[in-house]
Amino acid sequence: MSETTAACPECDGRLRADGDETVCGDCGLVVAEDRLDRGPEWRSFGDDDTDPRRTGAPLTRSRHDRGLSTEIGYTRVKGRKRRQWARMRRQHTRARISTKRERNQVYGFTEIRRLTSVQSLSDQVRDQACSLFESAQTEDLLRGRSLEGFAAAAVYAACRVAGIARTRAELLADAKADADELRAAYDALNRELGLPVGPIDPAEYLPRYASELGLDPVVERTARASLEALRDDGSTNGRNPSGVAAACLYAAARDHGASCTQADAAEVADVTPVTLRNTYTDLRD
Repeated sequence: MSETTAACPECDGRLRADGDETVCGDCGLVVAEDRLDRGPEWRSFGDDDTDPRRTGAPLTRSRHDRGLSTEIGYTRVKGRKRRQWARMRRQHTRARISTKRERNQVYGFTEIRRLTSVQSLSDQVRDQACSLFESAQTEDLLRGRSLEGFAAAAVYAACRVAGIARTRAELLADAKADADELRAAYDALNRELGLPVGPIDPAEYLPRYASELGLDPVVERTARASLEALRDDGSTNGRNPSGVAAACLYAAARDHGASCTQADAAEVADVTPVTLRNTYTDLRD
């Protein structure tokens, strides 16, 4: 209970606030009461007490309708009620996805969400890939091409723009598209939309390749120093970034006596042993 500065309208006594009621301490008059719960309808453990939001799930670019539509769920009903719910669900789906363009978006966004989840990519990459897919659809780039190819190409392009190290072979291992579909879709995106992509930094591959090869952190640090030496010398220009990272790891593993062969490093980086050997030779020189 806490005291307030206002006075009682009946006896001019001092008012006291007790929970959601304001009571006069002298005559006991209840001056004000508020039984309304003005907090949010849902509880989010990630929000603090000062968050005033009273809304549902946030908008997302990974849905064709930004996540504004609702879905009619399934319940345990029988007979006539069950058929009625089925008709309502069917009509609701038709109203929510009414055109072929929206159906293509639903299929493409679903594939993008699945691929980014399997590849452990962030929500920012997922939303950027969905935006690229929508832009390609607006520019009429999907005509005569594979939806699966454009979904995989959008994820690959989003990774390239964000500077995240993902090779085409890694995406193709989980995508529903083949190499030709991915290449054709990515070339169309890069040519028509003018993507701000550049060569990937080989240092982005080092932690992942070191983990897959079972190398110690000290080997990774040595490989990073070797990579800096190659970059200062200009030997990384025109080379496959994945192969450069694998060659630096192989050289560092040999210096520390770790178990790592050229074939293992080349297989992890998806390059040939000859490509790895050429970079290794330049590093030793």
